[in-house]
Order: sequence, then C-alpha cells, then structure tokens
Amino acid sequence: MALTIKQTSFLKEEPGRLPDFIIIGGMKCGTTSLHYYLNCHPDISMSREKELNFFIEEKNWHKGIEWYQSKFTGNAKIYGEASPNYTYYPNWQGVPERLYSTIPHAKLIYILRDPIERIISHYVHRYADGRENCSITEVLADFENNPYNPYVCRSRYYWQLEQYLRYFPSSNILILTSEQLEHFPQKTLQTIFRFLAVSEDINLNNYQKKLHKSIYKRRKNNLGNAIAELPIMTKIDNLHPAVRYNLKQIIYFPFSAPVNKPQLTSDLQSKLVKYFQDDINRLREYTGYDFTEWSLNI
Repeated sequence: MALTIKQTSFLKEEPGRLPDFIIIGGMKCGTTSLHYYLNCHPDISMSREKELNFFIEEKNWHKGIEWYQSKFTGNAKIYGEASPNYTYYPNWQGVPERLYSTIPHAKLIYILRDPIERIISHYVHRYADGRENCSITEVLADFENNPYNPYVCRSRYYWQLEQYLRYFPSSNILILTSEQLEHFPQKTLQTIFRFLAVSEDINLNNYQKKLHKSIYKRRKNNLGNAIAELPIMTKIDNLHPAVRYNLKQIIYFPFSAPVNKPQLTSDLQSKLVKYFQDDINRLREYTGYDFTEWSLNI
C-alpha cells in the first residue's frame, strides 16, 4: 500500500539533532521546490527555515552546533536542509570541510540546471529584489578574468563539486537536474528517496508543484520597498514557504512591475558557452549524463 503524503507541517516535538542529508545547491536550480517536495514525505522532515547557511563562516557558523541542531526536531526517520550558498566557492570557502567535520556521513544532493539559464534566473532574482541595478551585460563584463563573479562561479558545477569530493565519497553525493525534476518528477523523486533510503512507495499526486518561477518575478517600486520595511512583514517571513511566496505576490503586486527576462547578446552567449566547456565536459565524465536538455551546444 502506498504511503500517504503527509500534511506539510513544521510543528516539532522532540529535541534537536543533526541532519542526515543536505541539499547543497545550486542557487536558482529548484532547491525551494525540492525542499517542499521532500518535506511532504512522511519519513522526512526538512528544517522550517530554508537556507540555514550554518557551515558558512561569514554567516551562521558562529552560532554553534546547538543552534543548528535546534532546527531539526520531531519524530521523522531522517532530517534535511537546503542551503544553495554551500556551493558558492571561492567567495565562501571552507564549507565542505566544516560540513564533513560536523556530519561526516551526511548525504548530499546537488541539483543543477542549464548553466546559462541559471545565470539569467539568478540575475532576474537579484534585480527583482532590488539588489541588482546593473544590466546583465554589465554584471558579466570581464567574467573570464574574475573567478569571484557571483553569477558565473555558481554555474561552474564541477568546480563546486570538486570541493566536496575532497572530503565526501561519490556514493554520498547525488547529482540531478532541475529539468529532470520538472519533466520527470515521479522518477526523479523516487531516485532521491532511494538515495536517502526512505520508502519509494508513496503517492506522488501532490508533487506536481513548482515554486518561485522566474516568469512571475516583479520589482517593487518605492512604496513597495517601504511596505517591505514594515514590522508586520517580518511575521510573513516565518510562514510556510509556499504561503509566504503567494502572500507576498498579492501584497506587492500593486506596488511593483514585472521583470522581463533579459536577452544575452550573441557575443556574450558565445563567451559563456566557451567558458563553461571544460567544466561541463568534466561534469559529463563524472556523472555519465550528456545534459542534452541544456542550451549549451558544446
């Protein structure tokens, strides 16, 4: 008999513990949707807060292990979290080492997408949030000579993966793509369940959901930004991710404008394809995937 998908609830009962698995990235690759999907499984409990960023020294490492453990409470079989910033090398270094020293047997999930589409989605996300005011051409200027470029380094998937392979065996790392999750959700989720050693015999009817699609991104005007600073908005941030996202869409809609997907020049597109060639080829060799669904014709 198939297990029933649990009602997504973040009410916890038992003292905290360390997670069994971590979604390490990538940013704008479907980690929010995956966090939601996995939390629907009756054997899995995801942290209430997505992106705990505990293993990043510049963020929450100083809060200590007890703070981290307090995020994983309840009676589930296994626990997990998703922090895409864990694959933001070289800007934030030492993450794999800290993770391994704390949870040496952790299983890691790394979800990827077309590297160039990820860059565009990342840019749209930051522009919509008001954290980016330059054009996409400007933010990618001279990217070949800047390994710290925040848009490009996150799309060098094998380079990010290498940092973890220095500590974790390949058997502890699952690589998948957002395209697989979107087009073959049942097969992809069952692959994840098998990797995590939880029941695959589960009704997946409620798994046909995707959050935070970039086509719905809007940029707040001055009044929208003022509303965002109201104390009551911090309470909304504590709601379930899907509820929080939909509520903010409603609140900010009259005080925002849609963000159009930027188009790359053919020259910039060609430079990016050439730049990623070696990384993608090494990723192909490591995973055995051909990544034919990606736009990079390399």
